[in-house]
Amino acid sequence: MDKNRSGRTISAAQNEQTGRPVNRPTGSRTDQGSLQVIATTEQNTPIPGAVVDVSYTGDPDQILEEVRTNGNGRTEILELNAPPVEYSLSPSGQQPYSQYTVQVTADGYEPVTITGTEILENQLSLQRVRMRPLEPGEAPDVVTIPQHTLYGNYPPKIAEAEIKPVNISGEIVLDRVTIPEFIVVHDGTPNDTSAADYYVRYRDYIKNVASSEIYATWPRQTIIANVLAIQSFTLNRVYTEWYRNKGYNFTITSSTAFDHKWIYGRNIFETISEVVDDVFENYLSRPNVRQPILTQYCDGEKVQCPQWMTQWGSKYLGDQGYQAIEILRYFYGSSMYINIAEAVSGIPSSYPGYALRIGSSGEAVRKIQEQLNAISNNYPLIPKLTVDGIFGERTQNAVKVFQRVFGLAQDGIVGSRTWYRIQEIYVAVTRIAELM
Repeated sequence: MDKNRSGRTISAAQNEQTGRPVNRPTGSRTDQGSLQVIATTEQNTPIPGAVVDVSYTGDPDQILEEVRTNGNGRTEILELNAPPVEYSLSPSGQQPYSQYTVQVTADGYEPVTITGTEILENQLSLQRVRMRPLEPGEAPDVVTIPQHTLYGNYPPKIAEAEIKPVNISGEIVLDRVTIPEFIVVHDGTPNDTSAADYYVRYRDYIKNVASSEIYATWPRQTIIANVLAIQSFTLNRVYTEWYRNKGYNFTITSSTAFDHKWIYGRNIFETISEVVDDVFENYLSRPNVRQPILTQYCDGEKVQCPQWMTQWGSKYLGDQGYQAIEILRYFYGSSMYINIAEAVSGIPSSYPGYALRIGSSGEAVRKIQEQLNAISNNYPLIPKLTVDGIFGERTQNAVKVFQRVFGLAQDGIVGSRTWYRIQEIYVAVTRIAELM
């Protein structure tokens, strides 16, 4: 075992079954949140043995925690101080999250520093760190996460029609609603030619925006309602080719005046991530309208927006027990309903519509076995399987290991969330193999 600069032991996660912190004292602290750092290459291959230093933002030299990533590129889950949860449950003016600096070093890779990682009380914050191979003369990668949109000051949304005209030649170029594999995010206003463009996986984009614009401490139905609004807005941009029809080479911007706040390199919250994984195929529709609705919203406190959803208003309705669709209809009207996309790009096989478990058999099981075998080439903790189309104990065990590696509930059942995560990782690792 190595020692950090304060003499404490540097360790990888010691309890990979639960993923929970091991022998980490909490003292008298009562307001805490959690952080897990995930170090990977730019191709999503895990980096084991990376050293992760965590400090308060503003005091990066005072290391609070120093750990190493395990064989899956993940640290143990660290318990860190956070403000009282009440600060995120009403617009009190108090900053509801604490901010930490995460510094990651690994042999053969450029060091990465992320400043401003947010920690909310009783929430798990997931900070992914993508590392580049070390090259002489390259500057270390430094990421600064700005304030959350509900706490900081950002330009309000410029109002647009929620349904785009379809009678103008070239306005609509897609013939069906499809979940894209990637979208191109312009990190600035549309006319800012100095802003960088980023290729971002669709689900990662939605998780990033939701973590930037609502609080993970809110009721689950409120989170679902906001995620659906973000997804529908985004898919309207995709379906109408809104920016490309204006001569731009991107899908959407990171400007709150035009779109939603996407922040390069920010942490996401597990609660929000799970909701997105559950509903990512959905969007919002009105009768006899093919395109996803451009569901605009505002915070409802600093900015008022009649006829749109307000984020704080959706939170209060969630407190009262409203379901997501009820929240959405409260603001957008009774004609709003939830639809499902006709196709998901970049996914070899759509979810069969039922969970795979002990006793299942057939082509869907065979596909999962083949894909887990391919994934295990990059993640060797996942055991190899005989591809026989029979879901037995060995397949169940392989599924559990996959779920543990990728932070899913370890029940050994391939429900929709596990199915699509397997599909996503399978596509990623097979593309890596094609490049080698």
